Amino acid sequence: MKNLGRELMSKCESCTFRRKFDQNPNSFWGRLWKWHIGWCPGWKLYLKSLDEAKRSQIRDKYA
Repeated sequence: MKNLGRELMSKCESCTFRRKFDQNPNSFWGRLWKWHIGWCPGWKLYLKSLDEAKRSQIRDKYA
């Protein structure tokens, strides 16, 4: 199970949907990604893996 978490989490940094959100948050794909991170276990693990400063930046950007 831990390996699965690492795999999911490693994809969050370079997620295609995340890039779509960064390019245009109001696009269909941007909104889909925003909805997805609300329940994605990989995203939650990814946030936990970051140091507090980086986590705060990510939350401010995507909250």
